[in-house]
Amino acid sequence: MFNQSAIGGFGANTTVTTNNPMKDYEVVQSPDDSISSLAFSPATLPQNFLIAGSWDNNVRCWEIEQSGTSIPKSMQTCGGPVLDVAWSDDGSKVFMAGCDKQAKMWDLASNQVMQVAVHDAPIKTCHWIKAPNYSCLMTGSWDKTLKFWDTRSPTPMLSINLPERCYCADVDYPMAVVGVANRQIIVYQLEGKPQEFKKVDSPLKYQHRCMAIFRDKKKSPTGYGLGSVEGRVAIQYVFTTNPKDNFTFKCHRSNGTPNGYQDIYAVNDMAFHPVHGTLATVGADGSFSFWDKDARTKLKSSELMDQPITRCAFNHNGQIFAYAVSYDWSKGHEFYNPQKKNYIFLRSCYDECKSRSSS
Repeated sequence: MFNQSAIGGFGANTTVTTNNPMKDYEVVQSPDDSISSLAFSPATLPQNFLIAGSWDNNVRCWEIEQSGTSIPKSMQTCGGPVLDVAWSDDGSKVFMAGCDKQAKMWDLASNQVMQVAVHDAPIKTCHWIKAPNYSCLMTGSWDKTLKFWDTRSPTPMLSINLPERCYCADVDYPMAVVGVANRQIIVYQLEGKPQEFKKVDSPLKYQHRCMAIFRDKKKSPTGYGLGSVEGRVAIQYVFTTNPKDNFTFKCHRSNGTPNGYQDIYAVNDMAFHPVHGTLATVGADGSFSFWDKDARTKLKSSELMDQPITRCAFNHNGQIFAYAVSYDWSKGHEFYNPQKKNYIFLRSCYDECKSRSSS
């Protein structure tokens, strides 16, 4: 396990360039194209493993050592760009989904891959659900369906029609939340069998791009954060007696020009800290920020990278924050520079993510 004392010098000896203004630890042998997904292994494994899916059609796996060193372990190739990855609850398998309209299960011990899900259009999201009476893979697709798969069967155990294409989703049993293309949010309850709990319109005026479920003090999933292409985040509680608990805030925007214009960037990804419950956001402006949603304050902002940050993830005990620096196509093909490398950086974040109220 990582501990703060062992990780004190984490990345401290890294060469400083404009690619790494935060002097964080660089993951070796990073993907060859834009990075679409990141996920750390669950707490059931004694080691920390990191997987990343990319538009280069590959999913890579590294072991992250206590010193911060990343060791490439394995790689699998899919039939098209990878859009999402997920771990099984025991850490023995990785799920990979993407533009080939399939989701595959990678058994890490045997290094074997088998197809476990199929849609009529690219699969945007995949999440493993571990319930007391069932376990399954949930896939959300641009074919406007949400499907639940027992990985031993070629047909889904349940298929739910969505009002529009699936753009983002998150699962924290017994809750799943799905965001679709017409700015609708659908909350599902997963107990017994998955079923729709409620449908709401997004509080954000523009297309949402990412979401993450957060927990209350008793560690029960209680609401979700939602990020949009217009540099704004919404915090939404599923149950609340006070509507003022729900709020939105601006982020990933430049300070503006002398004539009052402001550059606004997409919120590309977000993640809640597994211990402190604070929020990380990453944006097309090339920065990450840590936020205390309860105190409604910003805890930290990074320096600007020379490319957007596309994805982020915390490891299971919240010691490490991983973020991917690669082009997100937000400014179109004319700003794509094939000479620029894609990076994944690791940051020791436990103390930086503590909420103000707890310190």
